[in-house]
Amino acid sequence: MTASNPQRDEPTGTAHLDSTAQLMTRITSQLGTQLSHVRLNGSRRFAPSAPCPPPLVVVAHGSRDPRALTTVNALLDKVRAERPGLPVHLGHIELDEPLLTDTLANLAPGRAILAPLLLSRGYHVKQDIPEALAKAPHLTASVAAPLGPHPLLVETLYARLVEAGWNPTPDARTRRTTGVVLAAAGSRDPDSATDTARTAEMLAERLGVPVLPAYASAASPTVPTALRALAARGRHRAAVAAYFTAPGRFATQCAQAAPGTAAAPLGAHTAMARLLLHRYDAALNAAHAPTPTPTPTPTPTLTPVKRQLTSA
Repeated sequence: MTASNPQRDEPTGTAHLDSTAQLMTRITSQLGTQLSHVRLNGSRRFAPSAPCPPPLVVVAHGSRDPRALTTVNALLDKVRAERPGLPVHLGHIELDEPLLTDTLANLAPGRAILAPLLLSRGYHVKQDIPEALAKAPHLTASVAAPLGPHPLLVETLYARLVEAGWNPTPDARTRRTTGVVLAAAGSRDPDSATDTARTAEMLAERLGVPVLPAYASAASPTVPTALRALAARGRHRAAVAAYFTAPGRFATQCAQAAPGTAAAPLGAHTAMARLLLHRYDAALNAAHAPTPTPTPTPTPTLTPVKRQLTSA
């Protein structure tokens, strides 16, 4: 009697081993896919990458205070971290390098988006930036809106106040004796004052206390005048919110006038980086939006009027 090997039952759910032919077919397919990424000379062939987006040129004012340039560069690093792959450049209107005209001159011909690191409409937005663009005819550029007013600015102002010691949960009695001065650089352009006043209104809604705009130059009231106005209304616990993008002479001057809490400038806050990207996206979308075709005005149909003659 010839002994035979007993057959073993496979456990339920176990796949059968592939045949030799199936294994060879699978290996050949995988090798073919991998070899398709290799050139004849042995170098790696990469898939075509997505087109590079138009560069973002952040337009800062410039300052003699070295802390300003450090702060702006830190902010641009946050922008790059938020949007990897987006080319981000810096140009200054004055006082710091690189100057905006030099930054624009060094860009490759094509489209670019300029985002002012400025908080309101004014001379720099309306005159200086367009004049710099006029010297860069190789660019098809769009200028984004200034940063303010915007809720992200308000959130940054609030965060800086809390960092400086502002009580985020004051009781009713504290609210009745508290106020804030929103200290800005100032401008002779009425649109700038309108934008700053709107930011003050939004910050007042966020804090639940009065917020008065004040200016370091070119406009009124000054910070000391605004503080006295709050005190006259029984608001003796006044804080100063720094409506400046970076440290500088004006920001320091306004902080020194504060009787108590003085917040730091907006600086390299994450909300500021996201606001710059928001302005970039809005300007880019507007540039790509098709121009609406005007609807032709229909020609009215004239109904002949029968002239009636009357005899005398």
